[in-house]
Amino acid sequence: MGKYKVSINKTKNKFIIKFEINQFITNHKSYEFNNIDETSNSQLAKELFYLPFVKKIYIASNFIAIERFNIVEWEDVQDEVSEKIENYLNQGNNVILNSNNDNKKNPISIYSESTPNPAVLKFVANKKLVDFQVEFYSIDECKNSPLALKLFNFPFVKSIFINENFISITKYEISSWDEITQIIRKFLKEYLEGNNKILVEDYKKEDGIERESLDEISKEIIAILDEYIKPAVASDGGNIMFKSYNKSTKSVSVILQGACSGCPSSTVTLKNGIESMLKQMLKGKVDVVEAINE
Repeated sequence: MGKYKVSINKTKNKFIIKFEINQFITNHKSYEFNNIDETSNSQLAKELFYLPFVKKIYIASNFIAIERFNIVEWEDVQDEVSEKIENYLNQGNNVILNSNNDNKKNPISIYSESTPNPAVLKFVANKKLVDFQVEFYSIDECKNSPLALKLFNFPFVKSIFINENFISITKYEISSWDEITQIIRKFLKEYLEGNNKILVEDYKKEDGIERESLDEISKEIIAILDEYIKPAVASDGGNIMFKSYNKSTKSVSVILQGACSGCPSSTVTLKNGIESMLKQMLKGKVDVVEAINE
């Protein structure tokens, strides 16, 4: 096994930083530790709690997310934490001790991240939620999602976007995030811990695009979006989906979802990010990218 490397990545929550590792460190499970008393199965988590600013620890398959108390700034301590994790791993120590407790249900943790869209907040879970992105704009569209149906019962929920491990919620202006964030976090935690369904079992997403029938340029555009664009916008709680390519006008149409939809900065993202990348990577084939807010 090669040497472990740790990279530091900020999140939209200023109190939480991700320490991403270049190898898997758990048995593809996630663990949450709220205090040092809960660390009997993780010596690494215990040692991290010895740091006085550590409030909460999330250990996933290839990263460790740490929430700090508001007594230091991450810029002052993040290198120390990164080095501590890297040294621990490279000494061959176990991250999680195997025990019969591993067969028990893992506690669900939900933490919130702001997005570039002030009307949208991203709620990140420590478990996989769905295999594909889905979006709902009203309660009438929720026959395939018991979770979305429940969320729309809250009067402040305007739309819902569900991705692999997060849910982006768009609120109405009548409510502030300060008033409703904890309400949503508590609901999602209890809903997921109850093993309630997110989507009905036989639900299959149909995006109306048969890739086999697309021309080669359209396939190249989709590949570029999947590899370079989607991971970046997913970190902001959104998604970019290919809709069409017009060869004669050299124009690409994409659909903005989640936090990207209706976001004040989405036009800038489109022009400075997606459009410039497609122009550069597909020289002479793309001139303009047009966005559709669904």
